[in-house]
Amino acid sequence: MFISENIFFIAEIGINHNGDLNLAKKLIKEAKKTGFDAVKFQKRTIENVYSEKFLKSKRESPWGTTQEDQKRGLEFSINEYDEISKFCKEINIKWFASAWDLESILFLDSYNLEYSKIPSPMIVDTKFLNEIADRKMHTFISTGMSTLENIDEAVNIFNKKNCSFELMHCFSTYPMEAKDANLLTINSLQKRYNCNVGYSGHEVGLSVSFAAACLGITSLERHITLDRASYGSDQPASLEPRGMQLLIKTIKTMQLSKGKDMMGKILEKEIPIAKKLREHIKI
Repeated sequence: MFISENIFFIAEIGINHNGDLNLAKKLIKEAKKTGFDAVKFQKRTIENVYSEKFLKSKRESPWGTTQEDQKRGLEFSINEYDEISKFCKEINIKWFASAWDLESILFLDSYNLEYSKIPSPMIVDTKFLNEIADRKMHTFISTGMSTLENIDEAVNIFNKKNCSFELMHCFSTYPMEAKDANLLTINSLQKRYNCNVGYSGHEVGLSVSFAAACLGITSLERHITLDRASYGSDQPASLEPRGMQLLIKTIKTMQLSKGKDMMGKILEKEIPIAKKLREHIKI
């Protein structure tokens, strides 16, 4: 397998905006500038996703001393998402979000998004999967923390609903070690489900993503940040602007280099060079 000609590049902002709309806009601008096709956020209804006991437990953060303070501090409201939607249209980049509960699906409905994403924790929730598939948006389905039975069921639901989808190979460790990438799984997913397969990376650096690109993936998602030292559990496994630029530029160069089979043929550009360098040869 060689690199795909078309890879959909997703810049996962997630919660790396740290509840700051201006920071979110800066990240969107960097994604557009470096050549990503879309930016992605995460949407949760806090009281639906987390238990009351968990929310009341202690956690020091910029927003307070409990888990609830931190979780609510990272959530954007409808006003912020309205601004995000407007801003993305202004600079011509697609956006979407992964919902983590049914209420968040309904929240995102008002934006008429082109894409959706099943985050790895939600692949086991068949009611949730059916709700997403009913909307007929092209859906990226992350396979982290999933058994074969989990993936089988998700694929069956989307096929039955005739909803366009692609699987996204990933392992849910943050950051992920290269030895845990197990990229050969990509080919196994392609063969078993006869569908497009992407890669969602949680590793540090670019090498694993470059390797994944050579296995026929159709989408590539990486977390992005302005500074990996910023507050947040996703920041260390995120790409800063220079890394974002290198990722896109290198893979596009790899795609260009694929070319076509030229065995036994000479490039037009080679002809004058060959003539010059072979002048001394008497045939």
